[in-house]
Amino acid sequence: MNDTIAAISTTLGVGAISIIRVSGKNAISIVNQIFQGKDLEQVETHTIHYGHILEKEEIIDEVLVTVMKSPKTFTTEDIVEINCHGGISTTNKVLELVLNHGARLAEPGEFTKRAFLNGRIDLTQAESVMDLIESKNESKRKVAIQGLNGKIRNMIQTLRQEILELLASIEVNIDYPEYEDAIVMTNEKVKPEIKKIKEKLQKIIEESENGKILTNGIKTVIIGKPNVGKSSILNRLLKEEKAIVTEVEGTTRDTVEGSITIQGVALNIIDTAGIRETSDVVEKIGVEKSLKLIEEADLIILVLNHNEELTEEDKKILNACQEKKTIVVVNKNDLERKINIEEINYQNIVYTNTLESEGIDSLKEKIIELFHMNELEQNDNIYLTNVRQISLAKEANQILEEVEEGIKQEIPVDMVEIDIKRAWEKLGEIIGETYTEELIDQLFSQFCLGK
Repeated sequence: MNDTIAAISTTLGVGAISIIRVSGKNAISIVNQIFQGKDLEQVETHTIHYGHILEKEEIIDEVLVTVMKSPKTFTTEDIVEINCHGGISTTNKVLELVLNHGARLAEPGEFTKRAFLNGRIDLTQAESVMDLIESKNESKRKVAIQGLNGKIRNMIQTLRQEILELLASIEVNIDYPEYEDAIVMTNEKVKPEIKKIKEKLQKIIEESENGKILTNGIKTVIIGKPNVGKSSILNRLLKEEKAIVTEVEGTTRDTVEGSITIQGVALNIIDTAGIRETSDVVEKIGVEKSLKLIEEADLIILVLNHNEELTEEDKKILNACQEKKTIVVVNKNDLERKINIEEINYQNIVYTNTLESEGIDSLKEKIIELFHMNELEQNDNIYLTNVRQISLAKEANQILEEVEEGIKQEIPVDMVEIDIKRAWEKLGEIIGETYTEELIDQLFSQFCLGK
């Protein structure tokens, strides 16, 4: 990280302003070579200066240049931001001049990566930067801000500190057995401490699993046989004609997607091809995709016909969704009832038809109830925000369960200590206290270029 990097930090296109960000030990001197105005190497830190960007004698643009000197910057390095007029040609030209005078084009997420590697932020804060950029609803923005402010880091550090204090007590007994003031740490004394830490970690995991829907939304899949009204339900949820609706079976041969927000939570809805035996090659691919989506979904909206008895295909679909959060929608309830509701072994059932909106409102209310959205909206708890963080927390919890099992089997306390330390290290991976270069490269490669 001894070189100086540069990138466009705003969306490239026509706009009032574009920003080129430059970071590194030579950032100020590089920009100073192409800037006509004050000598940037002599100005105070965190100041803005008016002038022009020049290529030899030619004025390229009229700009404002912000100078921020190390260490009080996002990357902890010297940073210069050139605010130029928005426009593809002008912005690219200014960036080209910066690169020609000694900077290197930044890799995706490299500014944030440097902030992490230089100790300015931890991994959870880095991930929250991207969450904030990608936030499409108010709930996701709030959760991202909590992470960016270091609340996730503080939560994990507090838990790690409790484990560290327990490890220190065990170490004193092992290394200094003659130290009379130390409490003798036996398995019986370790056991309640581990139980207390594990309960706190389990609570974090449970709340994070629920809170994850605030950041990622709810992946919702509408399934059922052909011609039960799946596409109509999608259109009515979205309040637009997203999917083609006809009386011909198999009209939807591939997935159709849309998104709405309920109680501040994004509902990412996928209308699937009708599930049935078919010889049509294209439709068959659509059916296979529908079945695969059942496994990936957070919520299944399973549509049945009010005016038909349950078929073998209906029963197969019902069985396939047993392990998922599922709402059964009995559609076309304006027609004669032929379905036997007692055959549907599901608690969450709503009735809809194409004539009234009442059924769609009931469906939304059932979704709010199923995912406890009212509680989520009012709850200011701090959540782990992504799969990586939650997976590491679960691994740490599994290790603590192994510690409890080891205590039951009366394994010596110095052996138990090894597993306790493993849990401490695993929690450290969440905030980036320990990491691999491969993880860091993969994580930051998902960022936009100028961040």
